[in-house]
Amino acid sequence: MGTDDASTPTAMGSSASDDAAGSPASSGAADPSMSSGGTILGQAMDVPVGGGMVFPAAKVVVTQASAGQYKAFSAVCTHKGCTVSSVSGGLIKCPCHGSAFKIADGSVAEGPASSPLPSVPVKVDNGKLVIGG
Repeated sequence: MGTDDASTPTAMGSSASDDAAGSPASSGAADPSMSSGGTILGQAMDVPVGGGMVFPAAKVVVTQASAGQYKAFSAVCTHKGCTVSSVSGGLIKCPCHGSAFKIADGSVAEGPASSPLPSVPVKVDNGKLVIGG
């Protein structure tokens, strides 16, 4: 295992343009790195405050609503199972039918989804985001 991350996530902050026109996420094709303590997604410092990053290969979105407060959620929309593709304006957005979820807790901000995104345990280990450990 080298120092390079095995996935290339999609990073978006609160000022990022929304690209949820139904096109699939353009990055994250490789599998995330594995470690004995879980799956390494990438560098924690790459997740913008007030925004988040979608890791399509791991089907996870990591947010940082306020500095140092990382949360992770399933990137599978609870409406019809599409993968969320962007994070902007404090919302995790699904390109398929327009559902949006709050970055702070994954709750539904805009339907048609009626259930929140499930939470995924995430931790920062030596500056890296790790899930499942």
